[in-house]
Amino acid sequence: MAEKPSVLIVGGLGYIGRFLALHIHKNNLASEVRIVDKVLPQLAWLAPEFEEACAGPKFMQADASREQSLQRIFDRSNGKQWDYVFNCGGETRYSQEEEVYKLRSLELSLAVGREAAKRGVKCFIELSTGMVYKPDSAPSKEQDKLKPWSKIAVFKLQAEEELAKIPGLNLAIVRLSHVYGPYASQWVATALCMARVYQALGSEMKWLWTKNLCTNTVHIHDVTRALWQVAEWYAAGKAKWDAAKMGPTPTFNVVDKGRTTQGIMADLIGDVFGIKTGFQGTIISNFAKIHLHDVVEDVNDELLGPWAGLLEDAGITKPGPLTPFMEAELLKDTDLSMDGSRLEELLGFKYEKPEINKELLQEVIESYKRMKWWP
Repeated sequence: MAEKPSVLIVGGLGYIGRFLALHIHKNNLASEVRIVDKVLPQLAWLAPEFEEACAGPKFMQADASREQSLQRIFDRSNGKQWDYVFNCGGETRYSQEEEVYKLRSLELSLAVGREAAKRGVKCFIELSTGMVYKPDSAPSKEQDKLKPWSKIAVFKLQAEEELAKIPGLNLAIVRLSHVYGPYASQWVATALCMARVYQALGSEMKWLWTKNLCTNTVHIHDVTRALWQVAEWYAAGKAKWDAAKMGPTPTFNVVDKGRTTQGIMADLIGDVFGIKTGFQGTIISNFAKIHLHDVVEDVNDELLGPWAGLLEDAGITKPGPLTPFMEAELLKDTDLSMDGSRLEELLGFKYEKPEINKELLQEVIESYKRMKWWP
């Protein structure tokens, strides 16, 4: 039996990092795992099932964007180097100052990438986003035109490009669609919280733009499986990778097969909450194109008070990470539309949650209830 790989997860308490750690733990995939995060497990809203996989001796508190932390992060007691390094770190909040993304995302990626190259790590996986593609309703493949449309994506693309220049770095890039699943606190969470308020107010939930706007999704369960499979494939010699045709850096879209749109989400949410859902007419949508921040502010003003009231009525005094607060950046009239066929064809990857559905959304809400986050 070959020894199992050793694994370092940077940003290991983030949403994807914690589920990756859990996947490795549950399936006993690694000989050693180290979870690095600047946040302590006690402050990370960890559900009980992550305790063993993410905390205790496996956890190290450190800021990987700081040069002076790198030795402590990468050194192992047996003097060997890590086999796989997953960079799940970086700023995931929207609407921050550019400097924040530069420091916490770009510089973090480069610091960790340079150290991984120096130490001859077998595979370094950089998490990126499908928001780096030029928005188009036709699904983007990995080599299609790039034109990042969120600040996160601008700096993620810079990280991709700069990492690719580091000599000796065994780099693979994974670009994700909207990730959802139990305990999710972004994107799907916002929509669910908004729907809960509209349900309480007895009013219709209306989306901007059209029902055809692409908001492609992927379940966290499949994200962690894909990340692990890419690392294994890379370390085993990158079978069938044609650098002349596909480019020097193995890059994979991870997106389910459901081709999720706003219309699909509106129907599912209407069904889950028993509320009317629909779309604003062209007049309001055109107005929003010019005055997006004002429109978003109005909606947030309308929803945040009632949400606080719901929490209070439910006796929820310690608020969790959920909020109906909407980010203008995420509300742009831009398609997140990706083609994930390369991962399936090249690695034989199979999605176990091929599309978002009512049951999977209800599972997300159930997870919130277990954590006492949900009113």
